[in-house]
Order: sequence, then structure tokens, then C-alpha cells
Amino acid sequence: MAIKHIVMWTLAGDDAVARDEAAREIATRLEALVDRIPGIQSIEVKRNAAFDDVNYDLALVSVHDDVAALKAYQVHPEHAAIASYIRTVVAQRASIDLDV
Repeated sequence: MAIKHIVMWTLAGDDAVARDEAAREIATRLEALVDRIPGIQSIEVKRNAAFDDVNYDLALVSVHDDVAALKAYQVHPEHAAIASYIRTVVAQRASIDLDV
């Protein structure tokens, strides 16, 4: 059974331009992994479109073949490098994994 991995972030800092740049960088780096790590069916990263005062700034929705593929993605060196970058530009993170 496939699994949908959803992560939401609040970007750090008061500078809107820097937050926009960080959001674009996160999206570019994560979306590139779809062809690089086996077991990923899709990856989409999008900015929040409404209610900025209460919503997270950025969301990742990825679909993986199964839990084993999700675990492999999470420890893959390319994902680990991106995760290290993300930790430097976010203030808050939430996630959930759903059966598809």
C-alpha cells in the first residue's frame, strides 16, 4: 500500500524576500528527488495560498511506494542534505503519514 507523506513548515525570520527564497530553494531541492530516490511516486512542494496569519508557510506532499520506501527516503544521503538545509530556514514543522 502506498503512503502519502505530508510535511508543513513555518519559515523562520521576518524578511519576506528571504522566506520566499528559502521556500523556492526547498521546493527545487525536494522536487528533484523524485527521479533520484527509488520508491518515490511523486513530490509536490507548495507555498500557502491564504490565511497567512494562521497557516503554515510551505507544504510537502509526497507519495511513496510503501512505508519501507518512505523510510529509505528519509535516510537517503540526498534527502539528509536537504533536511539539514531546511532546519536552518524553518521555525516550526509538522508532519503526518497516511495510507493511500
